[in-house]
Amino acid sequence: MDIRDNVVEAIGGTPLVRLGRLHPPGNLVAKVEHMNPGGSIKDRIGMPMVERAEANGWLKPGGVIVEPTSGNTGVGLAMAAAIKGYRLIAVMADKQSKEKQDLLRAYGAEVVVCPTDVAPEDPESYYSVADRITRETPGAYRPDQYSNPANPQAQYETTGPELWSQTDGTIRHLVVGVGTGGTITGAGRYLKEQDATVQVVGVDPEGSIYTAPTDDDVTTYLTEGVGEDFWPDTFAPEIVDRWEMVTDAESFEMTRRLAADEGLLVGGSCGMAAVGALRVASDNPNELVVVVLPDSGRNYLSKIFDDDWMRANGFLD
Repeated sequence: MDIRDNVVEAIGGTPLVRLGRLHPPGNLVAKVEHMNPGGSIKDRIGMPMVERAEANGWLKPGGVIVEPTSGNTGVGLAMAAAIKGYRLIAVMADKQSKEKQDLLRAYGAEVVVCPTDVAPEDPESYYSVADRITRETPGAYRPDQYSNPANPQAQYETTGPELWSQTDGTIRHLVVGVGTGGTITGAGRYLKEQDATVQVVGVDPEGSIYTAPTDDDVTTYLTEGVGEDFWPDTFAPEIVDRWEMVTDAESFEMTRRLAADEGLLVGGSCGMAAVGALRVASDNPNELVVVVLPDSGRNYLSKIFDDDWMRANGFLD
């Protein structure tokens, strides 16, 4: 019998899909992470972060998990919290879709929404609010995906080996949108250990600190779950061989194209990553390029896939 003891054991083993209509030469394939049970690549890090906290005595029975999240990590933690019996408080910026907020509430999480357009150190930022709630709540623990080594380690132990095995070691370029940096650091490091010639490409939204020419160029953007306005401890920038910067308009156009042309209903960060990956695949037509598509488009139906929202934000005429 093939029976999993719980939903967390169903995480991983997501397929590679060739993006042949997007890129007819056929050397561009996608790691489709929305096929995880919680709908994103962040399913992979929820339980490892919880179990690390338990092992170190930071999270005890009846405890409370508090995490600032764009939504996807919150779902990964919500699944782990449900199985382990913890309460979860998810702190989100107001640019995150209503679908993400509703999804977390459906898992039983409490959701606190904070303004997007403030500095990380501002007391109203979702980072600061999560810190305050953690301090004020008895038995609370903040996993902090931005500094937790279990984040990149989970990608090193699962995503990296899957990519190597699924491509029979022929992957030449790994393309990843960078948020916390956990995926690109963990999976990228694993692949480079197998073959030092593998090129790791980071894709970043315009306005993020990773590719901003100066601090004055760090600004807000609408693509969710990628880019940052600070440098997380979970990100090892030296792992990145090449950067691609992508605008919101490019990201959202590609997100819609992936659904219409490839039948892949994915999120805006996936469209962003695919724009960068298409550039890499076009530059290297004889080499296998794998792009990680982190999440599902179902969380963005009221935004990227809504013509009125797109027009209101200047992305459609």
